[in-house]
Amino acid sequence: MLPRPSVSAYIRTAVTALSATALAVTGLLAAAPAAPASSSPGPGHPSAGVVVKMPAAVADRLGAEREALLDAVSADVLSRSHDARELAPSAAVGELADEGRKVVVDVRDVSGDWARGVAYVEASRTRHGAPEGWLYIAHRTDGRWVPGLEGDREFADHVARSPLVGAAERRTMKAYAEREVTPDAQAAPAGALANTGGLLLPWMPDYYMTLTGGPHAHDGATGYWSALDFAGGNASGLVRSSREGTATSMCGAGGGWTRVIHPGGFSTDYYHLRNTTYYNGTSIARSALLGSIGTDTCAGGSATGAHVHWSLRTYDANYNGRYTWLNGRTIGGWAWWNGSAQYSGCGTRLGFTACPGTAIYNRTG
Repeated sequence: MLPRPSVSAYIRTAVTALSATALAVTGLLAAAPAAPASSSPGPGHPSAGVVVKMPAAVADRLGAEREALLDAVSADVLSRSHDARELAPSAAVGELADEGRKVVVDVRDVSGDWARGVAYVEASRTRHGAPEGWLYIAHRTDGRWVPGLEGDREFADHVARSPLVGAAERRTMKAYAEREVTPDAQAAPAGALANTGGLLLPWMPDYYMTLTGGPHAHDGATGYWSALDFAGGNASGLVRSSREGTATSMCGAGGGWTRVIHPGGFSTDYYHLRNTTYYNGTSIARSALLGSIGTDTCAGGSATGAHVHWSLRTYDANYNGRYTWLNGRTIGGWAWWNGSAQYSGCGTRLGFTACPGTAIYNRTG
C-alpha cells in the first residue's frame, strides 16, 4: 500500500484551473509547453481546487472559455461521484483533499464549440479500491457549456453530433449509450450466461492466469460485485482487451488505467497496469495489448502485488453508466458467481469450479 499524501502536499499540487502551473501537460502532447497564466477562479467556482490536465495547444484554443468549461465539467463530475454528490462542490473537493484524494479534469481535444476529455475522482489510497471516472464531451450552446459525462443522455446526444468523435468510435459508443440493461438483480436472469457478447478474460485466449480475487465491488467496498483480480500464469503478465471496441487511457500517457467500450452495451476497465499503451478514443481489436500486470495507482487505491483489476460496466435504463454485477454472467468461457463475501466467489466451467488461487484458461467458448 502506498503512503498517504498529506493535505498540504495535495494543496501544493492540486492547483486551480486557470493557473499556468495547473495546466498539466498530458496525452499525445506530453512535451508541449504549459498554457499562459491567467487569474485563478474564486472559491465559488466548481473547478476551484480541481487538478487540470490540458495540452498548451488546447488551452490556447479555448482561451477565455477555459474557466466556463472546467466549471461545467467539474460540477457534473462532483454531482455524479458517489463520494461527493451530496455536497457542494467546494466542500466535496475539500473533503476529498483531506483524504489525500484529487478530482481531475483532463481536457484532451477542442474543436470550435466542442470539447472532450476524461475526468475522475481518485480512490482512497488507504485500501485496495478503484477510482470513479468518466469520458465526457461538452458542447457550447448559447454561450453556455453543456457537458455530457459517459452515461448521461447529453453524452449520447453529443456522441451523435460531435466532430471530435470518429465514425467507428461513434458506432461503438452510440450502441453502448443506447443499451438498456438494469443491474439491480443479484441473481442472473434467464439467458444471462450468453449476454456479455463473448467477452474474454483480460489476456490471450488459451493461456492462463491465476484468479486472485473473485467477484467484488469495483472500489473494494460498496456497489455491485463487478470486478475480478488476476495475476501470474503463462500469459507473461500481458493484459489484453476483452473484446474489440474503443480504448481510452483514463490517467493519460503512462497511467495504469484503461477503459474499453465494446459494441453491444458493455465496457471493461483495467487497472494497476504498467508499460501501458496510450489510447485516446482509439479503435482496437479483440485481445489488443493494453499493458502488463502491475501495481500502478495513477488514480488512487492501492495494490500490494502485481495484478490486473478487471471490471465490467454497462448502463441502466436511465443511461447512467455504472459497474454491473458479474453474478451468473459468462466471461472467458467461465460463469462467475458471488461468494459469501467479496473476493471469495468462483467461476465454473464444464463441471469444474475455480476459486481464488486457481489457475484458469481463457476460453472463447
